[in-house]
Amino acid sequence: MKTTIYNQKGEKAGTLEMPSALFDVAWSPALVWQVAESERSNKRRGTAHTKDRSEVRGGGKKPWRQKGTGRARHGSIRSPIWIGGGVTHGPRSESNYTKKINKKMKRKAVFSVLSQKFREHTVLVLDEFSCTQAKTKAAASVIKILAGINGFERLGKGKVLVLIPSNDAATIRALRNMNGVTVTEARNLNVLDLLGSQYVMLPKESISVLEKKIS
Repeated sequence: MKTTIYNQKGEKAGTLEMPSALFDVAWSPALVWQVAESERSNKRRGTAHTKDRSEVRGGGKKPWRQKGTGRARHGSIRSPIWIGGGVTHGPRSESNYTKKINKKMKRKAVFSVLSQKFREHTVLVLDEFSCTQAKTKAAASVIKILAGINGFERLGKGKVLVLIPSNDAATIRALRNMNGVTVTEARNLNVLDLLGSQYVMLPKESISVLEKKIS
């Protein structure tokens, strides 16, 4: 599979043979859903916490005597059926939402989504992508130029995932304040970032980094 490479000026810079192990993986919606749900669960902090009847304040004395009042019997004002009482079956901070996902499953799901995006022609391969100045204005001008490429006219309007080959502080700072743009290192690529983006900008150096993930 060959694809056209562009430079930051929006000009064609040659062609590149794309590795089939990364960009020709069969679409597996069931696997992608399973991995995406696991990643969402693993992001949950589990900080929501409600107090049960043993944790709320007060309620040591019986509200009224058991018999003879004509009212229903109660033993504590901190019962869940009382206003201000404890909460029944509420979220607890000790809840653990972590879900284990096998490395091979996660890897296959990532490349399944990436291959699908490549088949849909929403992966833009560049010879390189770097910002010498850590300024949003400089990054925005580059993306505006790249939006002039045929088929990527909505690059500056849709959500874009930029996969950089290494931790380039200047490029990250230039892109992080742009609306709809997510920048991450290629080695940290995950299913949620791919599913949440309409386009993927991929410098060719990042392809080598992705190949290491399957080796």
